[in-house]
Amino acid sequence: MAHRIFVLSPASCAGERARLLLREKAAFPLARRLRHEGAPLGEVFSFLSGLYFRGKISYAREFASAPPKGVGTFVITPDRGLVSPDERVTRRDILRFAAVPIDLAERRYRRPLERDVRRLASALAAEDEVVLLGSIATAKYVDVLGAALGARLRFPAEFAGRGDMSRGGLLLRSARERRELAYVGIDSGARHGPRPPRLAPPPRLPRGVGA
Repeated sequence: MAHRIFVLSPASCAGERARLLLREKAAFPLARRLRHEGAPLGEVFSFLSGLYFRGKISYAREFASAPPKGVGTFVITPDRGLVSPDERVTRRDILRFAAVPIDLAERRYRRPLERDVRRLASALAAEDEVVLLGSIATAKYVDVLGAALGARLRFPAEFAGRGDMSRGGLLLRSARERRELAYVGIDSGARHGPRPPRLAPPPRLPRGVGA
């Protein structure tokens, strides 16, 4: 059976939510854990990015199909290549991430990512797929992943033309409905497209249902 691995783009570690999380006197539980024992990368990035990353990780956890003893979901990081969303990170790690631009000209970003993508490619069978849940319109992820994975690199067709928030909402809803999206190859010509209509609001439950 073919396996499907998801690769998630990172959250910004230098925005307003990051400043809130990294304050030395921040008292909310995630900030305290980050300062002491650390917290899972997926949880930290979900806080930093909000809807977009929550959608990506929820969708990947629902539909990933990892090889035996393998990992089904990886997160791209600014300076550590591909990392499991379950790996613990600390405040020091996030500060280090914030100092490294996500840019192919930045060797601290590009080299670890190239190393890990080559390792991932070598561990996969020809029929396995890697699905990028991240920006498909720019080179910062696609060029490195595509160079190692070739035709095995795919993305959700419905990503074309959508912004981050729309993608996050689409993924979160698809995960909740257990409805997997269709995937197409990076070289399919579908990476750019007109902006699709807004997502319709979810159906309202009858009063008392789900309370």
